[in-house]
Amino acid sequence: MAVRIRLRRVGRKKTPVYRIVVAESTSPRDGRFIETIGQYDPRASEGGLNVDTARANHWLDVGAQPTDTVRSLLRRAGVLKQRHEARVARKRQGDAVPVGENEASESA
Repeated sequence: MAVRIRLRRVGRKKTPVYRIVVAESTSPRDGRFIETIGQYDPRASEGGLNVDTARANHWLDVGAQPTDTVRSLLRRAGVLKQRHEARVARKRQGDAVPVGENEASESA
C-alpha cells in the first residue's frame, strides 16, 4: 500500500483546523492514520503552521508521497528547501576533487 502525507480536518463547523498526518492512501480523509506530524490553521494570520521537520523528513525518506496541498505547506515551512540543499551539498561533496598540497603550492 502507498503511504501519503495529507490533511485531516478537525475543528468546529466553519472554523477548520487541519492536522498533517501520515496515512494509507486507501483510508478515508478523517479515518485511520499512522502518525501526526503537524498542524495547520488556515484562519490564523501568523503561526498557523506547525510541522515536526524531523518526522516529516523521515517519512519523505521512507517514500511517503505528500498531497499537493501538503507539499505547498511543507514548502512554506522550509522542509523541502532543507532537503533540496542537503541533497545538492551531498552531490557537490561527491563531485569535488581534492587538491594535493604539492599542486596547491606549485600554482601559488
